[in-house]
Amino acid sequence: MVEPIFGNLDLASISLWLFVVFFALLIFYIQRENMREGYPMEDDDGAVASNQGLFPVPDDKTFTLPHGRGTVTVPSGQNPDRTDLALAKTAAGNGFPFVPTGDPMVDGVGPASWAPRRDLPELDGKGHPKIVPMAALEGFQVATGRDPRGLPVQAGDGEVVGTISDMWLDEPEQLVRYLEIALDAEWGDGKRLVPLTMAKIKSDRVVVRSIFGKHFAGVPTNASPRQVTLREEDRICGYYGGGTLYASEARLEPQLG
Repeated sequence: MVEPIFGNLDLASISLWLFVVFFALLIFYIQRENMREGYPMEDDDGAVASNQGLFPVPDDKTFTLPHGRGTVTVPSGQNPDRTDLALAKTAAGNGFPFVPTGDPMVDGVGPASWAPRRDLPELDGKGHPKIVPMAALEGFQVATGRDPRGLPVQAGDGEVVGTISDMWLDEPEQLVRYLEIALDAEWGDGKRLVPLTMAKIKSDRVVVRSIFGKHFAGVPTNASPRQVTLREEDRICGYYGGGTLYASEARLEPQLG
């Protein structure tokens, strides 16, 4: 009598256990890969937190960036977080809010916070800056709605601080991302960008409610008149966003609508 090749082995059971082991290893791998940003975890003081979780932080992996922008290695901390923030704890334990110790809009904390992103412009698929002023483009025009260029800009306190001199477009998406403000000498010098979402275009003016006239001189500027970097975008948006709360002391308290 010829013995079967597998004898008394239960092939169905073996297949099931192989799948279970494979699936467990897959979960372990995916969870570690998911920890390439934001780990190792820190407490409110910036020290390494004691509860790092069940899975260990993955080994460094180097990624080649497109369009010749070099490489980035994570999670090695090549792009460290901002430090020495002008904030103070309100309680000894973790999880309690912090309060600003200076001018939060200038210091970039709280709602006005920004991240130290790369000081390079975002690129389209061809390696060109995505967000550029309309004046530098050919073939673009306002197809619908009101063209805000030339309209006065009114701040949240009613002051007129300048006029809209241009629109900055996300060229591949064909969307307006920013309006460019030419400031009057009384309120600052040069030009500033305002995110379109923070401006309201009316028939006779553009209203920027989040900040007041005195704040426009402090709006972060972009170094190039033809492009805006990721870090500059973060700082500009943070400044206007922070003004929604910090522009006036009256905005710091709860309000009934």
